[in-house]
Amino acid sequence: MDKIKVAILGSGNIGTDLMYKILKRPNNMELCLVAGIDADSDGLSRARDAGIATSADSIEAILESGAQIVFDATSARAHKANAPRMAAKNQFAIDLTPAAIGPYVVPPVNGEAHLQENNVNLISCGAQASIPLIYAASRVMEIEYAELITLPPPSQLVLAPAPILMNSLRPPAWRLKK
Repeated sequence: MDKIKVAILGSGNIGTDLMYKILKRPNNMELCLVAGIDADSDGLSRARDAGIATSADSIEAILESGAQIVFDATSARAHKANAPRMAAKNQFAIDLTPAAIGPYVVPPVNGEAHLQENNVNLISCGAQASIPLIYAASRVMEIEYAELITLPPPSQLVLAPAPILMNSLRPPAWRLKK
């Protein structure tokens, strides 16, 4: 089976963490590029050290990369500007930002429901961690209502930009009905 070429747009903490996860368990993915805006960033340096192609030309490099799937770990503003350009190149965008342009996806719950889209949004990490648990429980018992309150770990509070921090401090509530 041929591997799917994937790229990461954004070489900050989220993009770098994702890079290591893909390198550790690539399955059917080939990480062809990590792109950012600062050639001297820690994330691009780590990618180079891992033998991955890098670029500080951001979206321009992504569009020319040949990647079929792009994990966008930039910002909501950048994703809103870049999403139409990736769609024009037939690149499937997985939005890791708060932009929420595409449908919300929790892979174990509705991952296959939006394969025809060109842009999907992976909702917050707290929801990605907890919704599958509620979904699994709902398959073996009746759950009338579930509410989750999640907060980022303290170590991430200083790293998060203010809009993300403020959204994180407002507890999300998710309701699953059978």
